[in-house]
Amino acid sequence: MTKIPYLRYLNVLSLFNTKRTRAILSVNPTLVPVREEARNIRIFAYNYTQTSLEERELQTVEDCFPFRDNQHISWINIDGIRKHDVETICQHFGIHALTVEDIMSVGQRPKTEAIGDVLYCLLNMLYFNQQRSTVEVEQISIILGKDFVISFQDDPERDVFNGLRDRLRVPTSRHRQLGADYLCYTMLDMIVDHYFIVMDQLGERIEQLEEKIVRSSNKRSLAEINALRKELIVLKRNIQPVRDLISGLIRSESELLEEKTTKYFRDVYDHIVQASELVESYRDMMINLQDLYLSNVNLKMNEVMKVMAIVTCLLAPATVIGGIFGMNFDMIPYLHHPNGFYIAVGLMLLVPAWMLWQFKKRGWY
Repeated sequence: MTKIPYLRYLNVLSLFNTKRTRAILSVNPTLVPVREEARNIRIFAYNYTQTSLEERELQTVEDCFPFRDNQHISWINIDGIRKHDVETICQHFGIHALTVEDIMSVGQRPKTEAIGDVLYCLLNMLYFNQQRSTVEVEQISIILGKDFVISFQDDPERDVFNGLRDRLRVPTSRHRQLGADYLCYTMLDMIVDHYFIVMDQLGERIEQLEEKIVRSSNKRSLAEINALRKELIVLKRNIQPVRDLISGLIRSESELLEEKTTKYFRDVYDHIVQASELVESYRDMMINLQDLYLSNVNLKMNEVMKVMAIVTCLLAPATVIGGIFGMNFDMIPYLHHPNGFYIAVGLMLLVPAWMLWQFKKRGWY
C-alpha cells in the first residue's frame, strides 16, 4: 500500500508546508493512474452454505475458479493488487474491463455501478495513525455477483473484516442463512462503522487541542489546527460520497439485491448520514478553535498593551517633573533648596503610587 505523505512534526515551520494539501487536492481523473504492483498477495476463500463452511488460503488466483457457480455462497478476498491477477480473476467471473480499470485506479471517488451481471462498489477504508495524528486511506473494491462476492484490498496487513470471518464460522449466524447480498451489506456496514472509530480518535485530538489552546496558545497550536483541518478534509472526501453509494444500492433494481436485504442497506444509510453530520460538526469545531486561538492571541496582545500603557503612565510624572527641573531658567522654585532633590524624587514616587491606586480602584488591572 502506497502511503500518503504526512506532516512531520520536526519543527514548527514544517507544520505549515503544503505537501499534505497537494496530496489531498491533487486528483486528476484524466491522468492514467500509476499503481505500484504488490510484492506479495494473500487470497482467502470462504465457500459456505447454511450447513457447511470451507475456508481456504489460496496460492494463485486460478485456484479461485472452482468457486464460481458451485451452488454455494463464495467470498474471495484478495489482499494486494496486481494487474495480471485482477484481470485474470475478473475475466473468469465475467467482470467488465471498466471495472478492472476502476480496481486498478488510485484515488478514485467512492461510487457504485451496475455493469453486466455484477454490482461494483468502490470506497475507502480509513485508519487513524496515532503517532502522526493523520488519517490513512485504503481503497476497497467489492464486487457482488450471483452467489459470490470478490473484494480487493491494498493492504494485506490490516482490515476490519475479522469480525465477519468469525461470524461466518458460526453455523447459526444470519450470514450463513442469507445470500451474497447480505454478505456485501455486512462488509459495507463494517467499513462505515469503522469510520466512527476513526472520527472518535480524531475527536480526541480536537479536544486535547482545545484544552491546549485554552491553557496556552502559540504558533504550534495554529499549526496543529491547520494539520487537523486537513485531516477533516480527508474524512469529508471519503465519507460523504459513500452516502450516494448506499443510496444507489437502495434504489437499485438489480436482481442481485433481494427485497428483504434492502432494509439493512437503509440502516447503513442512516449510519453514513450520521457520520457525514459528525464530520461537519468537527469542521465547525475546528473553525471555532481557530477563532478561539485568534481571540487568545488578541487577549494576550491586549494584556501586553495594558501593561505597557500602565508603565508609560507611571513614568509620565517622573518625566514631567524631571523635565520641569531640567529647564534652563535661573529662577525655578526649590532649584537651590537643600532638599530639592529629595522633594523631586518623592514627587516622582508619590504621584505614580497615587495613579497606581486609582487604576486599581477603577478595576483597570
